[in-house]
Amino acid sequence: MEPTTLTNIFTLDFGIRTLINLTAITILVRFLYYPTYKNSDFVFSYFLFNFIVFILTIFLHNVEVSMGLTFGLFAIFSMLRYRTESISIKEMTYLFVSIAIAMLCAIIKTTPLGLSLIISGILALTWFIDSNFFLKKEIRRTILYEKIDLIKPENQEVLLRDLQKRTGLNIHRFYVQKIDFLRDTAVLKVFFYEQPGQQNGVEIEEEQAVNLSSEN
Repeated sequence: MEPTTLTNIFTLDFGIRTLINLTAITILVRFLYYPTYKNSDFVFSYFLFNFIVFILTIFLHNVEVSMGLTFGLFAIFSMLRYRTESISIKEMTYLFVSIAIAMLCAIIKTTPLGLSLIISGILALTWFIDSNFFLKKEIRRTILYEKIDLIKPENQEVLLRDLQKRTGLNIHRFYVQKIDFLRDTAVLKVFFYEQPGQQNGVEIEEEQAVNLSSEN
């Protein structure tokens, strides 16, 4: 059996698949993810993850490697953890979609038109699910609250109005996450819907709560 060479890998089909993959990840990251989440660090990560997975999958799919080496590579990948200061479930989902697009473009056996239609379907579904057409976006924030007397069940409406007034947000629900009677503070999780024109940033970490206690 004639061994696979680089000449056999870098073919016209490889060029077309690379072009489709780069076009797809550009649409996913630049036009679907970034306008909403505004995090350039993840833009860099998504592009690099996508392209590296695409190249590795192409080579592993075309170059004859031993079974031991294949399992070794996957064992190394399984030990890696994608860690940042803060990453939400949605951003992990975008990472998974970017990897899935790379693998589909690398190994699926179909025509360029068929591959383009499959990738277009994935991008369209991603846009639809992450838009307000599918589900109204509910944003959550963690707040450190000092008026601990208002956390009583009979004062829920008063507490809600106070949160709306002091944050300027149209908060529609909340729950008490933690109570500290020594410091007379409570950690609240508040929820509000995204308004037109409002920038939806990445969710802050649980311990980085907004402190309202400094206000009068």
